[in-house]
Amino acid sequence: MSKQTSNLFPYLGKPVKDEYGHTIGTLASFLVTPGGRINGVFIEHGEGDIKQYSSDQIKTKDGEAMLFSTLKMQADNFCNQIPLLWRKTQAIKDLNEKKKIPEDMYGDLYSTFEGALSQLKNEAENTIADVEKEIEECNARVKELNSALINLEIEREIGQVDEESYLTAMRIVKEGLKRVNSEKNDFEALKNNLSNMLLGETEHEATEEKTEETEETSLPTPPSEPIETPSSEPLETPPSEPLGTSLPEPPESSSEPSGESPVVVYVKNADQPNS
Repeated sequence: MSKQTSNLFPYLGKPVKDEYGHTIGTLASFLVTPGGRINGVFIEHGEGDIKQYSSDQIKTKDGEAMLFSTLKMQADNFCNQIPLLWRKTQAIKDLNEKKKIPEDMYGDLYSTFEGALSQLKNEAENTIADVEKEIEECNARVKELNSALINLEIEREIGQVDEESYLTAMRIVKEGLKRVNSEKNDFEALKNNLSNMLLGETEHEATEEKTEETEETSLPTPPSEPIETPSSEPLETPPSEPLGTSLPEPPESSSEPSGESPVVVYVKNADQPNS
């Protein structure tokens, strides 16, 4: 397992490899603070080409110094810091709702954390753009190396290259192609990790905003009254009207002439002659 070390002096003058195990140069010198801390390293890449790198990029593994990609280290840093800073920002909001942060301190405190989070997200998006450029370069190199393989096959086919030279060249080109494909896969994984991390934070924020809007606009719904279902028992007949109650008058006969009064006939009772 690779690890960072502050003591790189024993590796001075020794080979430096990349993360894929290929030797890329020799550790030539250091940048050292007055307190003895190594802030940077110088690596000689051959033919006098010396470049300076951050000491954070140098790690050791099995007694060897290894140089790691700046983009990969930045991406790993974003993937660790952004979720942590987002949780801290949410914790500040929760503590404020619980009245555990003074009102005169909450605004400045929240703005500080939110501003730092926004800055990290912008830097992560810029890193994604840089990673995409590296992927494009890897695709171009893969195309070039495949062209080199095809040309080797053609020259061998027409007898311009002997078998031994052909096999040696094929091994070199195939190793280079394998390395470029590994780099491309790593950059694509890096891009996916950063994109998914940023997308996850965006979804968290969108969910929170939607929840807050719902709480502000929603009104309590009154409880609905239970609906009585019809009973299978027979309906009760309403009580009849008591005796003595006047009945409705019958409708006038249609046979009576319009506008004439009805004729009243008196019948004398035969059993009572004096009445």
